[in-house]
Amino acid sequence: MEKVKLVVQHREATGSRAARRLRRDGRIPGVLYGHGKPAVHLSVEPAALRAALSTGAGTHAVLEVVFEDQKKTHRAIVKEMELDRVKHTVTHVDLEEVRLDQVVETRVAVRFEGTAAGVKMGGMVDEVSREVTVKGLVTDIPEHLVLDISELGIGDAAHVSDLQVPEDLEILDDPEQVLCSVLLPRKAEVEEEVEEGVEEGVEEEAPSEPEVIGKHKEEEAE
Repeated sequence: MEKVKLVVQHREATGSRAARRLRRDGRIPGVLYGHGKPAVHLSVEPAALRAALSTGAGTHAVLEVVFEDQKKTHRAIVKEMELDRVKHTVTHVDLEEVRLDQVVETRVAVRFEGTAAGVKMGGMVDEVSREVTVKGLVTDIPEHLVLDISELGIGDAAHVSDLQVPEDLEILDDPEQVLCSVLLPRKAEVEEEVEEGVEEGVEEEAPSEPEVIGKHKEEEAE
């Protein structure tokens, strides 16, 4: 297992005002907790956090968290990250201390790969969900799961049960939950509805035509 070191600093001041000051100074406020220990407030440089989460394990990496004024190492995972709604930058990070033999439940991204056959026929992919909940050892949690959608035709759907996962990983979501489907383009749907409406209208008006023609014939006879 690759060791990913993350150097952090203790922070004494807490609360929203202190957190805003930290962000203005270019640091991210956070907290470390786990194993029944009191939460420890910390701060970390954005570049350091970004580098730690840019390995093959991504946001599910097991981090070797080290406080600048200590030698002790804390193994931890990112439990939650808050993002700025506009800038999409990290504004707060929660780190959970874990053991390597610990089983955890977490959300993992689903990456759709391939071009659906239905798309080549003019359809479009409707992405319903891009995450699933998994359970496994902290060292077995992947950065993402891959779902090949190349065989999906128009009207087909891919479900949680279609995901290929390692034997040591369990998916907790409903197997029948839809992850994505291939639909007709909206324009094609509208044209189809219009055509159906026209056909229905023709069928309804058909019986009235002989009556009109009959009246004309009567008028000509007079």
